[in-house]
Amino acid sequence: MSHQQINPALLQPGLAPVRAPAHRDQVGQASRTGAGGPQFADHLAKAAPAVRFSNHALQRIERRGIDMSPEMTARLDAGVLRAAQKGAREALVLVDGTAFVVGVQARTVVTAVDPASMREHVFTNIDSAVIA
Repeated sequence: MSHQQINPALLQPGLAPVRAPAHRDQVGQASRTGAGGPQFADHLAKAAPAVRFSNHALQRIERRGIDMSPEMTARLDAGVLRAAQKGAREALVLVDGTAFVVGVQARTVVTAVDPASMREHVFTNIDSAVIA
């Protein structure tokens, strides 16, 4: 079976391609693992796509000069995962003072606000907040 090549230029900034298992048997192997093996939630977290950014959020990130380092993106993704585990629908995720409003079920960042602009903002239509 050939592996599909993913063009990195087509990915949003900060995202890494998800690799499919090399062999079909590797997919079902985790479910047959004993009690000491990985938990289903761990596999679900690994299989969940990384957080995406809406066009509006990408514009805000660029305009406000927010540095989306791989570390910040990973912490944002972890915060979204924690919100999803608690059943959140729309969450405010704070990472080092930068606020991200995220549609949790779609794993999509709706907007981003840098610390300098935070004082002027009121966040509405959120049901939870996560400090990541």
